Amino acid sequence: MTYDGFSPQEIPDDLLECALLLKNNIIGLTTEGGSEAEYKSVRLKLIEDTASKKLLPTFVRSSQDAASVRSALSTVASGPGSWAKRRSHVQEAFIPLLTFLEEGGGAADPTITDGLNAYDAPAVQAAWAKALERRTNDPEGAVTAASTLLEEVCKHIIEDCGETWGTNWDVPKLYGEASSLLQLAPSQHQEQVIKKILGNCNQVVQNIGVWRNKGGDAHAGGRTRVPFKPSHSALAVNLAGAMALFLVQTLQSKNEEKRNGGV
Repeated sequence: MTYDGFSPQEIPDDLLECALLLKNNIIGLTTEGGSEAEYKSVRLKLIEDTASKKLLPTFVRSSQDAASVRSALSTVASGPGSWAKRRSHVQEAFIPLLTFLEEGGGAADPTITDGLNAYDAPAVQAAWAKALERRTNDPEGAVTAASTLLEEVCKHIIEDCGETWGTNWDVPKLYGEASSLLQLAPSQHQEQVIKKILGNCNQVVQNIGVWRNKGGDAHAGGRTRVPFKPSHSALAVNLAGAMALFLVQTLQSKNEEKRNGGV
């Protein structure tokens, strides 16, 4: 669909409407449709909002015009069937921003999204996007996605530290190994307050895993299934996101220390 005669005055005041307009326009741009003028104007409005800017897809933040968008999306897929793959990529990339705006915005969402996007691990970003997408309307799926996020982060960190993980390891076991490699295990510290905080972090991860087994949609629950409310799934997702960011930032800090000659 083309947007001939578009003018900046047509930009919606509502940021959610802007995000939907931008997403649909980009989908148009993938097939030589869309409007460059609209893309530039709506993109600028969202970038001027600090929270929205952090949740915009990376390729949007780095693409100032239609040619740049098409170039970025051409790396997603080419050849027969590429249009459908690019469209799916755009749809998924906008999930964090749309979810944030639909729910009125959570203060931690942009910070967690920005931090996880800086980590070279597409599976981690996909798990976080899925958790955000399901947080309100699919509590069971959101809890499962929250647990998957922690599982992915821990596996990536273990691999990035040059170690391997067992195929039968559950989330608590994976976290135990990852936290030990990052020197985040309570036993690796002497200060009591640090030991207690890190111990509480361990409990958070364990309990998210228990929640998933009791009421998530990854397994059949039978009569013992725990019914989740949106508030429960929101708590699980927010806690998992905070823990994932903590692990990623700790790894990045340690890597930076090594580059600077530290131990």
